[in-house]
Amino acid sequence: MIKRIEFPKILDPRGNLTFLQHSQQIPFDIKRVFWTYDVPGGEQRGGHAYKEQEEVIIALSGSFDVVITQLDGSEQRFQLNRSYYGLYIPPLTWRHMENFSTNALSLHLSSRTFSETDYVRDFMDFKANAL
Repeated sequence: MIKRIEFPKILDPRGNLTFLQHSQQIPFDIKRVFWTYDVPGGEQRGGHAYKEQEEVIIALSGSFDVVITQLDGSEQRFQLNRSYYGLYIPPLTWRHMENFSTNALSLHLSSRTFSETDYVRDFMDFKANAL
């Protein structure tokens, strides 16, 4: 189930601090961390599903939308624009990211190391195998 995760936020007049302790906030052991940045206006990232990988996406800077496409083609949109929120995405969830603001920085925490065989990159294949 897709869910928004709120991370601890320590307020301080000198600047706020947020942290992760994976066993307390992240529902899996982190095996890979990557980030996207300098996404040109109008471009999308993602456009795939993972067979087994779980993921948490965080907007460290700026904002962007994570769009989940259901098997019937309907969409669910989550705007990420605060660094103390993450979006948990379970396996077998079709997603893409769009509407990146200038200087947006997305952080991705993954439950698996990179494996091309874990990707489903064609929505029709995804839909056919999920039904």
